[in-house]
Amino acid sequence: MSLLPADITANLTAGIASYPKPDSVVYSYGTAGFRMAADLLDSVMFKVGILAAIRSKALGGACVGVMVTASHNPVPDNGVKLVEPSGDMLVPEYEKIAVAMANASTVDELAELAAAALAAASVAPDAPAAVRYGHDTRPSANRLVAALEAGLAVLPAVDAIPVGLVSTPQLHYLVKASNEPQFGIATLDGYNNKLIAAYTQLLEAGGAGNGEFDAGKLFVDGANGVGAPALAALLAAAGPDFALHASIVNDGSDPEVNILNHEAGADYVKSNQMPPPVLAETADRCAAFDGDADRVVYFFNSPSAGFVLLDGDKLASLMADYISSTLQVLVDAGLVAADELSLAVIQTAYANGASTTYLRNELGATVEFTKTGVKHLHHAALAYDIGVYFEANGHGTVVFSPKYVETLARVAANPDLATAPPAAAAATQLGLLPAVVNQAVGDAISDMLFIEAILRIRRLSVADWAALYTEHPNRLTKVAVADRTVFTTTNADQQLVEPTGMQDAIDALVAPVDAGRAFVRPSGTEDVVRVYAEASSQDAADALALAVAKLVYDTADGVGELVTSF
Repeated sequence: MSLLPADITANLTAGIASYPKPDSVVYSYGTAGFRMAADLLDSVMFKVGILAAIRSKALGGACVGVMVTASHNPVPDNGVKLVEPSGDMLVPEYEKIAVAMANASTVDELAELAAAALAAASVAPDAPAAVRYGHDTRPSANRLVAALEAGLAVLPAVDAIPVGLVSTPQLHYLVKASNEPQFGIATLDGYNNKLIAAYTQLLEAGGAGNGEFDAGKLFVDGANGVGAPALAALLAAAGPDFALHASIVNDGSDPEVNILNHEAGADYVKSNQMPPPVLAETADRCAAFDGDADRVVYFFNSPSAGFVLLDGDKLASLMADYISSTLQVLVDAGLVAADELSLAVIQTAYANGASTTYLRNELGATVEFTKTGVKHLHHAALAYDIGVYFEANGHGTVVFSPKYVETLARVAANPDLATAPPAAAAATQLGLLPAVVNQAVGDAISDMLFIEAILRIRRLSVADWAALYTEHPNRLTKVAVADRTVFTTTNADQQLVEPTGMQDAIDALVAPVDAGRAFVRPSGTEDVVRVYAEASSQDAADALALAVAKLVYDTADGVGELVTSF
């Protein structure tokens, strides 16, 4: 017996009939929401539409978001995740409701879960709600969005606002700006104009607005995904005098040839330690996005060292270096106390050990480790006035506390700045940073603009940036297994708890390797186990990664072909 009004129950009945749950499929909400083969997601999309409406109603009608994307996954996959009014990830208690609803097979089950969620929030089914939803470039998007819209129509008084083709960070921005007008104008033009203005002003404040230092042309690999048209729109809005000379490749203009994430994008570059084929001969200064443009890595070909990758660790290090040294100008001028603003860099087990050493020993920065998954890093970063967080894959951003904003406003109003030009310039730069970076979520475009600004202000080439520290050679690979859920970890994913005994076996493989380090963890987005290894040489890192991968494959029911070389 349904606990909901008859008209809503009728909508649920029609929806369950149109979007039945596939037999034997068990859904889970991972670090990136629901993500799997697109042909298994129609029923999930319908239920996510219902849940998004409930979440908004529970929050007094505040706008929430739904993004349909599978990021760096191959084209046959898709996914969906919900966005809080603040632009943050969905809160854990609603993740549990999402999983329960996704796995409900009958109208009665779904009605009971929906009614319970409404009752727990003490809201009526006809309370107001607002949901903005968008999608990436995948061919399955239109079908899945239709299922989502059917779910959004189940409950009354839901203002369902389609925003069409957007990057994941653009969707997060639109949701946050819808609820916080002071954050920005809740349109794509508002997103572009905010970044353009902040970037231009930052260059001027840093003494690089005159174009005196030319960082050179930047090739941007759009992964044949949504980041390519998003960046093209921003550059068009900025005009020909914009201080960024970028050429977009892998732009997805011909879907038959330019396949999403195929030999393109940040994940390809990071995993294969090589430029995409289209840039093999011209990789002098390059950035690569992932499929939904929430990750970015840089790379270039060095005449002496060959391919050089500047991943999330290098992004975090450059940003932390710039922020801390610029802040030090205000400390030296007596405008900010040395311990007034806390700064930390949040990393995961995938962070290169050399980056951690650099941050702690050279910058004196606080470094905190969390479990893999950007939601864990974001949460940890919020504990500091300046929280820099990046996964090694290039997913990250910087968050600033209200205290940071208040402190910079106080400094900006200090009359002593008039007689201290270096401090005035530093204060202006730091005051602009909350607008330069997309604090809601990792954003390939805004992160790239921040890096480009730092390089220009510091007069640095990408080779200069790469020389901040020398990475330990490393290798990341993956192993398909029968059941990834048998793998559980501890110590921020750096050690295995289950399967029993496997951590001891990994330790035995690592022990004889000079500067060796290795760990395995189940992927939060794919049915694989990821293997990471570091050593004093690339050959040793590769050999260690292969040995650990074979251990996983042999003892945990490996599936398919085992990688035997790189």
